[in-house]
Amino acid sequence: MYPDLSYLFHDLFGTPADNWLSIFKTFGLLLVLAIISAAFILYHELKRKAKEGLFEPQKEKIELGKPPTNTEIASNGIWGFILGFKGIYAYQNFAALKADAAEVLLSTAGSWTGGLLLGIAFAAYRYWNGNRKALPKPKQAIRHIYPHDRISEITIIAAVSGVVGAKVFAVIEDIPALLADPVGTLLSGGGLAIYGGLIFGFLFVALYLRRKNIPIVHVLDAVAPALIIAYGVGRLGCHFSGDGDWGIVNAAAQPEWWFLPDWLWAYDYPHNVLRRGIPIEGCDMIYCTRLDPPVYPTPVYESLMAFTIGAILFGLRGITRGYPGMLFFIYLLFNGMERFFIEKVRINEVYSFLGTGLTQAQFIAVTLFLIGLGGTVWIWRKHQKS
Repeated sequence: MYPDLSYLFHDLFGTPADNWLSIFKTFGLLLVLAIISAAFILYHELKRKAKEGLFEPQKEKIELGKPPTNTEIASNGIWGFILGFKGIYAYQNFAALKADAAEVLLSTAGSWTGGLLLGIAFAAYRYWNGNRKALPKPKQAIRHIYPHDRISEITIIAAVSGVVGAKVFAVIEDIPALLADPVGTLLSGGGLAIYGGLIFGFLFVALYLRRKNIPIVHVLDAVAPALIIAYGVGRLGCHFSGDGDWGIVNAAAQPEWWFLPDWLWAYDYPHNVLRRGIPIEGCDMIYCTRLDPPVYPTPVYESLMAFTIGAILFGLRGITRGYPGMLFFIYLLFNGMERFFIEKVRINEVYSFLGTGLTQAQFIAVTLFLIGLGGTVWIWRKHQKS
């Protein structure tokens, strides 16, 4: 496993582990890659739908050659302050940054001198550069904006609200940890629940689309394959970092017909980022543990299922073209099925409800499956009648 890039480079090139590359955490890198892949797919899907005439462009007035406003200068200064405040502090505490980047970057500690200097520099540059490009008399122009032109805003809203939602749902799953260490639990870089991210991301993006008068139904169809592919990429981050999102102990004997690699049946997650398990003999690195007995590598299973579902959704785009909203409901149906069954071999707290024992994710998965099934049938019948 590769808790950070230093372990990957150690395996590939023989460089020392736990060096300066330790600041690049594997899970964080794959999370960023998941967001980028979702934005890339969504952009091209929205652009494709615009070419099909499903979106009308919106007209917006813009002023060309306008000098920067005080708000723009101030916002630049704030960003500069944050970068200097945390960046200089991280450099000064590099050993702590390598050990736990989230604890360093999400804490309230920082360099006030670095923050003030960089904040002033950023604000001054915005003022100078903006006035350098300003015209004596600003001109007004009209530009036509399609939904895919707003992909940056949509991505930022979805990413920020998604991370917050994922954290909220993860905290709800482990109330004792929150009560024991409220600040540490809330500011920890670990512990993210995917369904919390999906729900919060959906709500905040939907509000944004409504404010911009963008038809949400076509955006939902466009985002369906993007979400499931990004989910698969993110789950690879869980696997390669060994973040504890693995399955239960696999005590079953490997069947004779098994033709895949042994580690896909049961894996011991060596050098996992949580440092759980037993010591690895002869290891002198920071992360020197492995699981014993081995467990189901559920993140890999989910990644494979996510990519398969994504391929199916891409294949159904043409078939569902005349049924707006159906592709998204099919995505919910598949998503619910996949998560419900994978929870059978994952480690999560089980809740009792109406005589059933289900995890939080299974409750949500059942809800998504029913919504997906009901929505698919409803849209089908609606268009058959018309």
